Amino acid sequence: MSSTMNTPGRQRRSRRENKLATLEIGLVKAMIHEGMPDQEIQAYFTRPGRTINHGRFKEIRDGKRHASVGRASASALREFLNAWPEYQTVTGLHPRDDELLVKAREAMLAAVRQYNAPGVNFRSECFIVLAVIAWTYLLHWLYRRDDIDIRYRDASGKVKTTVGGAEKHWELEECLRHAACPIDEPTKANLRFLIGIRHEIEHQMTQRIDHLLGAKIQACVLNFNKTLKELVRPRVGLDQEATFAIQLAGMMREQRDILLKDTGLPKHILTAMETLEDSLPEEVRQDPAFAWRVMLVQKTTNSKGRADEVVEFVPIGSPLQEEISRIALKETDKPKLRPGMIVDEMKSLGFKRFTMDSHTRLVRERDARDPKKAFGTFVGGKEWWWYHHWRDEVRKHCEQFPERYRSSPQPPKP
Repeated sequence: MSSTMNTPGRQRRSRRENKLATLEIGLVKAMIHEGMPDQEIQAYFTRPGRTINHGRFKEIRDGKRHASVGRASASALREFLNAWPEYQTVTGLHPRDDELLVKAREAMLAAVRQYNAPGVNFRSECFIVLAVIAWTYLLHWLYRRDDIDIRYRDASGKVKTTVGGAEKHWELEECLRHAACPIDEPTKANLRFLIGIRHEIEHQMTQRIDHLLGAKIQACVLNFNKTLKELVRPRVGLDQEATFAIQLAGMMREQRDILLKDTGLPKHILTAMETLEDSLPEEVRQDPAFAWRVMLVQKTTNSKGRADEVVEFVPIGSPLQEEISRIALKETDKPKLRPGMIVDEMKSLGFKRFTMDSHTRLVRERDARDPKKAFGTFVGGKEWWWYHHWRDEVRKHCEQFPERYRSSPQPPKP
């Protein structure tokens, strides 16, 4: 996966965070006026991820710097001191001063909790809505920090407003299009995919789309956590607040196939998913930032210290990973073909008389839709699509009976 942020940007952010803002300088002067010592004043402006050199406060006290900045009022100082305990101990964020970041984190955590909640039949739709809000707040915070105007303007340059008179700010799609967006292409593709699905479902009823979106949803959470830590600081990540959901039961492959046959997935959702994925280059589709997939293998352990680890991550390329690959079937999102695509391919190979009816008869003769033969699968619960190895079986059949399917006899192969 490509890197999300560049080093110069992180250096600029560090320098900016370790400087006192004009408002803070006024508060420092008010504290000095109240007789507070520099060491106590410094404690109010230093928190996880931010360190202000003690010399800055002495310079203000001695009048060597910031002489033009006025002293904050007594009421402003009281308000600051009353609000100061609200800083979050772990993240160092303040609900008011860091409002967009706090809301971004809370929106994504709410999305994860909603998705993992038992008995919820609306999990994917809720997750997408909340995740879009989380990403929007995060990028709004970034652009405001970097003095990028995120307001919509008309042709004359006037700021657009809502019916209620509020300024209209960029939605997530516009944030992703901006040249200063630091997010890598697979992560952008993941977000555009989920936004596209949201557009399709926001005015439509859907059923059981969770199994089709799980990889993209997992990637979205991991991408957000990674980007949040790189844009802000590692302490604001979600790592300690969200973990793997508890599984109440295992599921056999046959059980899953039965569920997939009865999804009732609307055609427009399936079409939207195909269109969105087909527009992406292969390297983006395979990037874990676009869709994060894992294989779970039940294991036992004799290691006393690790006996209670529910999930163990195995590094790619390690001996254990290679061993697992040899003994376990890795179920992936295989490329699929419609029946018409197979028929067209046979015609392109010279089997002009191979028709859809020919294909249907062959399927019946071979009982090819038997799930145990793994020649294909239901997509969206209604339409059966074929894997590439069924296409190969069809080609072998046509080559076995060339007189039946070729428009004219072909010379034998040398």
